[in-house]
Amino acid sequence: MPLKDKVYSRIHLLHRFMKKCEYPIGFKIFKIRKNTGTIMPCSANLNQLIDVLDAKCANLSAVALTQLSCGIQTDTRNLKPGEVFLALRGDKFDGHRFVPTAIAKGAIAAIIDFEYQYGDMPVLQVANTLEAYQRLARWWRNRFSIPVIGVTGSVGKTTTKELIAGVLATQGTVHKTHANFNNEIGVPKTLLELDAGHDYAVVEMAMRGLGQIAELTEIVHPTIGVITNVGTAHIELLGSEGAIATAKCELLAQMPGDGVAILNYDNPLLMETAGQVWQGKVLSFGFNGGDIQGKLIDIQTLEIEGMRFDLPMPGSHIAANYMAALAVAKVLGIDWGSLQTGVVVDMPGGRSQRFELPNDVVVLDETYNAAPEAMVASLNLLAHTPGTRRIAVLGAMKELGEQSHQLHQQVGKTVQDLQLDGLLVLVDCEDAATIARNVAGIPTECFNSHVELLDGLKEYIQPGDRILFKAAHSVGLDKVVSQLLEDYT
Repeated sequence: MPLKDKVYSRIHLLHRFMKKCEYPIGFKIFKIRKNTGTIMPCSANLNQLIDVLDAKCANLSAVALTQLSCGIQTDTRNLKPGEVFLALRGDKFDGHRFVPTAIAKGAIAAIIDFEYQYGDMPVLQVANTLEAYQRLARWWRNRFSIPVIGVTGSVGKTTTKELIAGVLATQGTVHKTHANFNNEIGVPKTLLELDAGHDYAVVEMAMRGLGQIAELTEIVHPTIGVITNVGTAHIELLGSEGAIATAKCELLAQMPGDGVAILNYDNPLLMETAGQVWQGKVLSFGFNGGDIQGKLIDIQTLEIEGMRFDLPMPGSHIAANYMAALAVAKVLGIDWGSLQTGVVVDMPGGRSQRFELPNDVVVLDETYNAAPEAMVASLNLLAHTPGTRRIAVLGAMKELGEQSHQLHQQVGKTVQDLQLDGLLVLVDCEDAATIARNVAGIPTECFNSHVELLDGLKEYIQPGDRILFKAAHSVGLDKVVSQLLEDYT
């Protein structure tokens, strides 16, 4: 029965509300809600910031330098009086344009680079404001002695981060990465929001090239490092799975030696690469072996060491990620018995969401992104979801380089091997067409636009259908899901 609560989600940074539904009997409800809690971020006086950043100050009196800031802010739209504004400079934006606005809104000072002409405004000057932001984050994080869990991997980073946060929330207050703040700007933002009320921190780390995970790890200084897997996501940028494994294992290479590495035993390339850079403690997990070896009883139940766990979301890929969360619990001495009845997980929009429409039609929304491994996992989930017909609505995957054609062929073959009841493809490029061309014996339709796909879906849907939506985020299938839900509700 659908929940009465409104569901908070993100579609291209626009907020929308939708009806949320429970899984069928036996599944745990996961809630998606807007974060409305008050976070007390980094607090320091200007003299401290000058020392940390080796900054030069201007237009600040001796008294002003002792003034305590109540946070570091990079967006004047969110700035509060008493905060320090840090002006980031990028290829397509320049926060220095908003320094006057920040001061007018009550910022006690602005952190700027030496190129900016500041006039009579109170400023701290540094060579590079992004590096200053990261340096502040590292300094602030090091003031806390709580467990800090760093999470990376080719697929499943966000889900694993949320599962870990859900497990840890049974024991205390968890601070975690929100939205997609998992890069060189988002990670510092996350760390600068830590406060004394937090018992744990779970930080997601993404990358688009070699060296980036290493830089983030130096900032995060994790006590536990989790690598979900190594796959083909971003292979266009890195060239090979071996290079991807090396990039992911930078987490271990830069992690303190007394930390603990949590690794997917079922991923041989990961285990081999990790062994080359990490000599510290390892706790592995997997279905085929490892320190924590699980068995999937059904798509909603995981068994480990004779204990059964209700999964917060269905699927073997979720079970694998949940084993990583249980590994974190084991490292921290958390009794698994308290977790057997499930945990509450806050999943972002477009990830592991399930919506019920009239006439027993169920939508599985996996539109946030699509690496090949995640695509196959979602198709397997659809194949094992009870219903009258199982329909896949797919689009292209991105950043796969020379392997793109072959990997899209494999998606089509997976649809065929699973004997799904129908395939609808949004053909916005040759790769998407490749999916459709490599399916035999499955009713298949192709559409050239979101509007055509939506209209076709409305005619195609029958009572009892289970419909999976999956593609790279840039394909925009989330728009189709959003409109379909709106039209049906």
